[in-house]
Amino acid sequence: MARKSGNYLEFEWDGGNRTKNWVKHKVKIRETEETFLDSKALISEDPNHSKVEFRWLLLGKTARVRKLAVVFTRRTNKIRVVSARPMNKKERRLYERQKNVKDS
Repeated sequence: MARKSGNYLEFEWDGGNRTKNWVKHKVKIRETEETFLDSKALISEDPNHSKVEFRWLLLGKTARVRKLAVVFTRRTNKIRVVSARPMNKKERRLYERQKNVKDS
């Protein structure tokens, strides 16, 4: 559970996703949750992967400044992470450009 401005963000992890992100991308659960606390995070709709349920893409950084791309959905009041991986080059450029705009 991550904390944001006095409120808690609740996460729902299924068994497969708890280990999949570590095995495939070396991303820990805690790191994934930290990206939701990034005040400069970018969140956009992910219609290409929203066939069964609506999904979102978050580009954010961890407490240790690791930049991650996180695909997630909402289930009731919980965030269900589908996948988490390091940002690719295009995503990093987009994140940095937006981050610089917000810093202005």
